[in-house]
Amino acid sequence: MADDVFRKGSTSAPRDYFRWEAAGLAWLGDAPGGAAVAQVLEVGEDHLDLRRLTFANPDPLMAEAFGAALARTHDAGAPAFGAPPPGWEGDGFLGPLSEPLPLALPACGSWGELYAQQILATLAMGVDRGVYHRSDTALVEAIARRLARGEFDDGVPPARIHGDLWSGNLLWTREGAVLIDPAAHGGHRETDLAMLALFGCPHLEWVVSGYLGQHRLDAEWPQRVALHQLHPLMIHAVLFGGGYVRQSLEHARRYR
Repeated sequence: MADDVFRKGSTSAPRDYFRWEAAGLAWLGDAPGGAAVAQVLEVGEDHLDLRRLTFANPDPLMAEAFGAALARTHDAGAPAFGAPPPGWEGDGFLGPLSEPLPLALPACGSWGELYAQQILATLAMGVDRGVYHRSDTALVEAIARRLARGEFDDGVPPARIHGDLWSGNLLWTREGAVLIDPAAHGGHRETDLAMLALFGCPHLEWVVSGYLGQHRLDAEWPQRVALHQLHPLMIHAVLFGGGYVRQSLEHARRYR
């Protein structure tokens, strides 16, 4: 294999997992003026070949430029909340390659409806694994009802989001930031920003500044950050248990 090729492979990944990831990269990469994505060279049943990237230390200007580009990616939009990348049908995947979990992607008329179904599906997985218990179920179900009623919707159209934008899925090169490992779908733009904040991102304040310079958000968006972080925390709780269970429930109590 050539030195400039990075192979991401697994013989235990779900069927079509790598096709899902490649479809997401292509869709994100089609956004006019949007964030750069890893270049797909080949998609196989058990691997994905990407152009190898060389790391560089990020600086505030790179972070600000990425924030503006991410806003343009979101602005490219999606047909519906829950819409998958073109060429993909049904649910997607979210989580590490070692154990990707299903990502519910029903086409919905609102973000709240979509998010309610996603957290309920993840709750069910957590109950099956003994991670969440009866009192936890009542709490999350109460939030899901509020979401489904539209109490947290802000009327914005669906954005073209990365869907798993923690800092490890944002690679910095000399040319700027590059997106990898997406769970791309039609969602809410604040989800990607909340994910960047959840596990830390270099120069996050500059990323946000660049984003807001390209696309303004309403004044209440900081109060919704923890809500958008609830689902990824629940995913981590299902996968890893421990403190993620406590952290997810602490986030949930803020919105019951």
